[in-house]
Amino acid sequence: MNSSQLLHGKRALVFGAGGSVGSAVAKEFAAEGAEVFLSGRNKARVEEVKHSIEQAGGRSHAAAVDALDEPAVQKYIDGVLETAGGVDIVFNVIGPQATDYGTATPALDLTIDKYMVALSTVVKSCIITARAAARHMVKQHSGVIIGLTGSPSRGHIGGATSIGTAFGAIETFLENLALELGPNGVRVVCLRITANADSNAIRTTARAANVPEEQWAAGLANMNFLKTPMQVADTAKAATLIASDRFRLLTGTVVNSSAGAAID
Repeated sequence: MNSSQLLHGKRALVFGAGGSVGSAVAKEFAAEGAEVFLSGRNKARVEEVKHSIEQAGGRSHAAAVDALDEPAVQKYIDGVLETAGGVDIVFNVIGPQATDYGTATPALDLTIDKYMVALSTVVKSCIITARAAARHMVKQHSGVIIGLTGSPSRGHIGGATSIGTAFGAIETFLENLALELGPNGVRVVCLRITANADSNAIRTTARAANVPEEQWAAGLANMNFLKTPMQVADTAKAATLIASDRFRLLTGTVVNSSAGAAID
């Protein structure tokens, strides 16, 4: 193992590791020396990511875990502790498809059930996984909890009421959690991105809108200052830097990696 790797010797949990963003983050964590514990509801997809990491010489484990089931998450993390002896990093990227929460639907036309989807999934899983990990991190007086949000948290995008509200809630929750956990040596950071043009979620959204993927990606790029589409690899590298000791004083904040798509 190369001790110069950013996450050398770290034990990292990735919830939602079967998706395109989660798998990219997991692979980057592993490439930088972390032992990665992968989970998701679809065990087969998580196993594929595990195989890819191990083919590249990394260390990983795969499990089927419902990140909306609090007892199951707690049991899973307890099991990781028995295997690895501790948890250093937690990253959560689970969430529904954009079509599930009515993306592009005006707020006045959105049904209350659609509106609540993002709150009852994205926000709920973030709270469940962060608290479960924090209970162990405070005992070891170290650890990093990373949440993920997107540019709709700033309300700059029409038709994103549901997910924007959920992202705003996550950012506030993580800032408050950082305040409480800080004295115990635990960092809590939110990574805010813009839509990853090469993610499965964005491709699905493009197909649902009957728009060619290339055209959809170009539209996304036009929404940020750099006029370039964000890729899952960009999200993975940003998460890795946040998780590393190079950012040991970074906590209680939102790292805005949206290329200007969302401005505070």
